[in-house]
Amino acid sequence: MEVAGSTRKPFQQTEINWDKLDKTRFYVVGAGIFTGLTVALYPISVIKTRMQVATNNAAKESAFSVVRGLVRNDGIPGLYRGFGTVITGAVPARIIFLTALETTKVTAFKMIEPFKLSEPVQAAIANGVAGMLASLCSQSVFVPIDIVSQRLMVQGYSGHASYNGGLDVARKVLKSEGIRGLYRGFSLSVLTYSPSSAVWWASYGSSQRFIWSKLLDNGTEHGGPAPSQGKIVSVQAAGGIIAGATASCITTPLDTIKTRLQVMGHDKRPTARQVIKQLIAEDGWTGFYRGLGPRFVSMSAWGTSMILAYEYLKRLCAVNE
Repeated sequence: MEVAGSTRKPFQQTEINWDKLDKTRFYVVGAGIFTGLTVALYPISVIKTRMQVATNNAAKESAFSVVRGLVRNDGIPGLYRGFGTVITGAVPARIIFLTALETTKVTAFKMIEPFKLSEPVQAAIANGVAGMLASLCSQSVFVPIDIVSQRLMVQGYSGHASYNGGLDVARKVLKSEGIRGLYRGFSLSVLTYSPSSAVWWASYGSSQRFIWSKLLDNGTEHGGPAPSQGKIVSVQAAGGIIAGATASCITTPLDTIKTRLQVMGHDKRPTARQVIKQLIAEDGWTGFYRGLGPRFVSMSAWGTSMILAYEYLKRLCAVNE
C-alpha cells in the first residue's frame, strides 16, 4: 500500500491500485472471502426471485410469507436452493469481473485526468465505466448460472417445474431450447446488470470523494497523518450503502422483467413485451418493483459487505515496497 505523501488527500491515502497487488494472493483469498459473503446473503436472493416470479395469489405474498413457506416446506436448506450452482460459477465470474474492473478503472482515470474535473465527478466517470465494462465481460458466465440457479430457487413454487439439481436444469434447458436456452434474457441481463454495476460503482466512488471532502481537516489536507482505519471503514461502508440504495431503485424494474423472462414459460417462451403486459395486468406499474424491498436490502447489504471485504482484501494483498 502506498504511504501517505505530503500532497496526498485522505481518499488517495486509502486506495490501492491494481499494479500494487499480489495477483495470485488476491484471487485465492478473494475466492474464499466472497464465497463466505455469498453464503450469508444468498437467502435474500432466493426470496427476491420468488417474489418477482409469483403469479395469482402468490403474487400478494410478503417477503416474510415467502420465508415462512420456504422454511415450513424445506427447512433452512430451502433458503439455499441453487446455491451449489451459484458457487461453482461465481469464482471464475468474479475473477473476470474484478480483473476487468481494476484494469479499466486505472485506464479511465488516466484518460479523464486532462479534463481537470472535480474529484467526485472523476470518480463517478472512471468507476462507472469500469463497473459497466466489468459487468459486460462477466455476463457470459453469470447468465447461464443465473438461469440454472433461479429455476432451482423457484421450483415447485407458483406453478414452476421441479428439478433434480443444477445438472438436471441444464440438461432439460439444453434439450428443449439448445444452448440459447442458457442465455435466455442475456440482452436484458446486460441491460440490467451493466447499468446497475455502472451506477453502483459510480455512486460508490463519487460518494466516497464527497464524504472525504466534508471530513477534510487542515492537518490531513496538508500532509498530516493518514486517516484512521476506523474512519476509512466508516466512509467505505457509507459509500456502499449509498451505492446499493441508488442502484436498486434505478434497476429493479429491469431486474424483475429479466427474472420472469428467464424462469417463466415452461411450454411457450414469453417475450419481454408479454412479460411487461402481464406485470401491468396483475399489479399495474407497481408490479415492476416486486421484490424491491429484498433487492434493496440485498444490494445494500451485499454492497456494503462486499466493498468492505474487497477493500480489506486489497490491503491484505498489497505489495510492500
